[in-house]
Amino acid sequence: MTITTLPRTAEVTRITAETNITVKVNLDGTGVAQLSTGIGFFDHMLDQIARHGLIDLHIAAQGDLHIDGHHTVEDVGITLGQAVHQAVGDKKGIRRYGHAYVPLDEALSRVVIDFSGRPGLVMNVPFKSGMIGSFDSQLAHEFFQGFVNHAFVTLHIDNLKGENAHHQAETVFKAFARALRAALELDPRSAGTIPSTKGSL
Repeated sequence: MTITTLPRTAEVTRITAETNITVKVNLDGTGVAQLSTGIGFFDHMLDQIARHGLIDLHIAAQGDLHIDGHHTVEDVGITLGQAVHQAVGDKKGIRRYGHAYVPLDEALSRVVIDFSGRPGLVMNVPFKSGMIGSFDSQLAHEFFQGFVNHAFVTLHIDNLKGENAHHQAETVFKAFARALRAALELDPRSAGTIPSTKGSL
């Protein structure tokens, strides 16, 4: 495991009876992604996080896909959350809050994030289809739940409009990436300070 201030990086490996996952992140990257989860659409969504969040992201996951994608998707969320939590460190100088609206054709989603130190997820995404390729749309919630529980963030996700499940999911992941980028951005006006009246997050 490597943690530095600039660039803010971390590497986490999670091994269970169901999955073997390694995640490497650079929060101050350029959006380079190396992704291998065995679920094509999920890789596509993770690529959105890297590209639009300007996070260098390496994820190598082996899971029990002969059962279904649940354990793999959830555990990638857990491991990514752990990596982001470690990489962000004491949170000095970050903006803390981020939000974004992202459209794609008829779909529109809003994501708001707070690096509060308190895990919480509110997600309202009425997917129009149960499956998107080989990706079960219900697993989007499991991914974000795993992430917030281990990144210790508060996350609100709302799909405001959408008739195509692919578009709905893509707007959610892109908006998440943009909100994440905004929250993690270093604010020169508050360099070296914790963005909380409590003095810790």
